[in-house]
Amino acid sequence: MKSMRKKQSLILLISLCMSMAQSDFAPYFYDNGAGSSNGNLALFSISEDTSVGTHVYTLNGSDPEGEPVTYGMTFDKGSRDYFSVEPKSGNVTLIETLDREVQDEIVAFVSITDGRNKVVENVRVFITDANDEKPEFLNLPFVVDVPEDAASGSSIYRVQAIDRDLGSGGSVTYYLQSTPSTKFTIDGHSGVLRIRAGESLDYELSRTHFVTVVAKDGGGKYHGKYQVMTSTAIITINVLDTQDSPPVFVGTPYFGFVYEVSVPGSEIFTVFAKDGDQNNPNAIHYSILSGSDGFFSINSTSGCISLTSFPVQLRNELYEIKVKAAEVGPDRFSDYSVTTVTIRVVDLNNHPPTFYGENGQQNHFDLTMYEHPPEGEILRGLKITVNDSDQGANAKFRLLLVGPSRVLRVVPQTVLNEAQVTIIVENSSAIDYEKHQFLTFKLLAVEIDTPERFSATADIVINLLDTNDNIPKFSSEFYIARIPENSPGGSNVISVTATDSDSGLWGEVKYSIYGSGADLFLIHPTSGIIYTQPWASLDAEVKSKYNFYVKAEDTEGKYSLTEVFVTVLDQNDHSPEFNQNFLEKTMIIGAPVKIEAVDEDAEEPNNLIEYSIMKADPDNIFDINTSTGEIKLKPFIKSMEIVQNITKNKDCRWSVVVQARDRGSPSFSTTAVVKIDIMEANRLKGPMAAFLMQSRDNPMKALGLAVSIITVIVLVTVVISTIVYFRNTKSNRITPARRIIRRRPKEQHSWTFWPRFGRSDQSFGKFFIDDDTSDIHNTKLSSPRAKPPTPSAPVLPPPPPVHSRSSERLRSVPTVSGSLASRNTSRSSSWRASKSTDGSQKSGQNKDGSGISSALVSELKMRIEQKINEANQGYYY
Repeated sequence: MKSMRKKQSLILLISLCMSMAQSDFAPYFYDNGAGSSNGNLALFSISEDTSVGTHVYTLNGSDPEGEPVTYGMTFDKGSRDYFSVEPKSGNVTLIETLDREVQDEIVAFVSITDGRNKVVENVRVFITDANDEKPEFLNLPFVVDVPEDAASGSSIYRVQAIDRDLGSGGSVTYYLQSTPSTKFTIDGHSGVLRIRAGESLDYELSRTHFVTVVAKDGGGKYHGKYQVMTSTAIITINVLDTQDSPPVFVGTPYFGFVYEVSVPGSEIFTVFAKDGDQNNPNAIHYSILSGSDGFFSINSTSGCISLTSFPVQLRNELYEIKVKAAEVGPDRFSDYSVTTVTIRVVDLNNHPPTFYGENGQQNHFDLTMYEHPPEGEILRGLKITVNDSDQGANAKFRLLLVGPSRVLRVVPQTVLNEAQVTIIVENSSAIDYEKHQFLTFKLLAVEIDTPERFSATADIVINLLDTNDNIPKFSSEFYIARIPENSPGGSNVISVTATDSDSGLWGEVKYSIYGSGADLFLIHPTSGIIYTQPWASLDAEVKSKYNFYVKAEDTEGKYSLTEVFVTVLDQNDHSPEFNQNFLEKTMIIGAPVKIEAVDEDAEEPNNLIEYSIMKADPDNIFDINTSTGEIKLKPFIKSMEIVQNITKNKDCRWSVVVQARDRGSPSFSTTAVVKIDIMEANRLKGPMAAFLMQSRDNPMKALGLAVSIITVIVLVTVVISTIVYFRNTKSNRITPARRIIRRRPKEQHSWTFWPRFGRSDQSFGKFFIDDDTSDIHNTKLSSPRAKPPTPSAPVLPPPPPVHSRSSERLRSVPTVSGSLASRNTSRSSSWRASKSTDGSQKSGQNKDGSGISSALVSELKMRIEQKINEANQGYYY
């Protein structure tokens, strides 16, 4: 029994579990309310300015069994799909643009499913407003008709505009775009358009007005930013005419004339007036108020004023008539206007101006005069009178002179009745015989204030006489001529041309030339042809440029100058020349030797020389530079062994025949034989040896170097001697007494001289120089004596040898010794006579010495002589 119960309980439990396993609950949405951004989308609102692609909501729900759920969204058939949903996350995205003014809510079906059960809910999404709409005007276009007499401040139109936005964005206010002359104003809230206070409309001034009205909303947010939107419209206001303007006369002021031939009934003038209100004009009635004195009448309809009597009966010359123009309306004459018509009684203009000469009426005048009269001069040969027989304004006319501009002028320019005509010169330079041999003018007299404008014409012909007022003028400021050298004497060089615009003898020109370059040239006095002197010989190598002046002169001495430049063209008349026809050169292997020829032609290419080897023994050994004349061995010859292998001539002296040819046409040439001695470079060493080898072909070069060295030595010696001379001259300015006083304290020096009657072979003394005075003293070369001899009168030392002949005048050397020789000549003359024999014996030795050494020795001896004399004077003081 118990087992049965257990089995039943077990079966019941199994059945209960199976029933529970087979039960399944549906998923559901969370309802989070209207302000939530997740849930079932119930009562959700979205702004119409939300951008497409924005995540706007999240569907959120759950499954009781905890199964995963997916979401979906559908819309009614035929409606647009505004949203899309991501099935797993439930994110809702806007996929279409929203417009609240088109659709303010969206019906959608949202669903949630766990795979077995699906729940669908119907939701409404509300679209909120954004300020995205402009105000829109109603009843466009705005056209208003307003009578011109509408009162100031009165309403003339009401403007309406709507804005489909909600709230402040949907409210509309109005204003007018301001213009400086606007006559209207608008109420900002109602849109009522009125005439501005203090303003009025006038059809006659302006028939149409254009006003721009602006409709503005109250503003609102759009895409997060605050904005105000406006719209504009143009109001056309047509002004309607009313009867408020008086008649208006057209064509004022009015003037009429009564002529001497007028008759009663003649029409003098017609006035015209029209109604100021042009939209509906009234008829005009004309009448004369005053001023006619009974002599004039007016047609009331046409406004024509007529003469009522003969002109001779008129008592005044001028009448001012008041004419009234009145509108004819329902009330008879309403508005009117008055104008003045001026009528003048005038003489009939029936006489034109007339010119008169000495013999009565005349319309042609002739005058003969010299050219270039002074400016301001009156042409007294012209006697012209002009007259107009009319009276008053009819006799007033203007004089005009028609012809070459600003040459002559006429006085007076305005004439009343009659005047004497005067012609005055205004531009003297324009009255030129060379330009015009005669001048023609027309003298016009033209009435000024007459309708007929009568006129008269007279011809004035001025025949000019020539004067010598021009100088000859060359056709060019300078002339350039070219002539080949060696042209024979009398050859034409160039032709110059000068013209004189004057006539007759004044226009004849004579030519002459002068200047430093005119010695070789002549000029024909009348033709201007320049040619060379018969004896002239032009040589471009001597002088290739000449310039001189040509003078062109008329018969009265008026002249002008031009400069002529003559270029002597070089001809190839010289052939190249070597300094010798046989040349000897020494060539060191590796170094060229140069030969040179000279062409005495003056210009290229005549003096350009080309060198070439005509013949060589042996052949094909040398190369020559065609431009410089440098001869060198072929590149393969680099040693003496190669040279000796080429020829059996062991002394290596080869002959080359060189040709020098110029580039002129025709071309000239000359040849020279060059003996070339070839040696190696190591045979000569040192710079002096190299110089001597280079100078072997040109001995004058070595001689010039020697002369240069000697010249430098002489110049150095002269400079040194000049310095010493000026130094000693300064020391010689000390007086002898002063020198004695300075010398007494010093130790006395002994002197040893040759005795006056001693032996001739006695040994001579040796000179010492005092430190202070630079005096030179003589002491004996042998050993000094024990006791010096008693002082005696000193004997002068021998003078320098004289090499000049006795008959030759003594010349001073341009050194210190030269200046001293002139002072001591008298003191040493006797000594020179006694020693003339010794001088002649030494002359042979001096001949062997150089001139420089002789000058130095002479200078030294004269200085010694001077110091000894000074010492002797001090000794005997």
